[in-house]
Amino acid sequence: MVSPEAAPGHSQAVRAQLRLREMVLAGELSAGSRIAELTLVELLGVSRTPIRTALMKLEQEGLLAALPHGGYAVRTFTEQDVSDAIELRGTLEGLAARLAAERGCPTVMLAKAHACLAHIDQVLAADRLNEEAFGSYVAHNEIFHALLQDMAGSQVLRREWERVVGLPFASPSGFVVSQAHSPQARDMLIVAQDQHRQVLQAIERREGARAEAIMREHSRLAQRNLSDAMRSTQTAEWPGGNLIKRSLP
Repeated sequence: MVSPEAAPGHSQAVRAQLRLREMVLAGELSAGSRIAELTLVELLGVSRTPIRTALMKLEQEGLLAALPHGGYAVRTFTEQDVSDAIELRGTLEGLAARLAAERGCPTVMLAKAHACLAHIDQVLAADRLNEEAFGSYVAHNEIFHALLQDMAGSQVLRREWERVVGLPFASPSGFVVSQAHSPQARDMLIVAQDQHRQVLQAIERREGARAEAIMREHSRLAQRNLSDAMRSTQTAEWPGGNLIKRSLP
């Protein structure tokens, strides 16, 4: 018996979802525009069924909005929307860090976290970071944040965290790429890495309140990156920047 995940229709829906997400974030489907199913069928070369599935998935991710009379439109976001999502992630990650410290964390999981941070140290050892280095940082940064959720030992918390980081721009590295060419980019990543080290130390020492406070403060870096990105004249040049409306000065 073939599982639903292996079915051809499922594969087509996944491919359509990935391509549509790329198109939205790249601005190929402009913010606020209505999405025509037939146009996507012709553009992506798949039937309407996987297109509809993909559209539904992107609505769940928050990139699309369902229209009252049917169909979907590309969503726009205020700077406050994105800030709130980052704040929520920081709250959940702070809770995860506290629970990990209070409940105790398996040695093997701590070892994985230390290995992940060692990789980041290697990336940041260079005087200047190229695109490959930033890509490596993003990958290991996301691994570390996911490990933090595993350390808490709570399926409920992990599920809610996955929902939050699935929101547009709320992931741990949501604004790292947008700052890649900033003169302060490497310095900010070094600060973030120091906070990674501190929270891991607090977890190992069973200092729950300290671990929670560090992760709440850690999310403030993302808030600063958001603010810097929105003040940049190159907002549309990073993925999804065209979807966020600047706050009035």
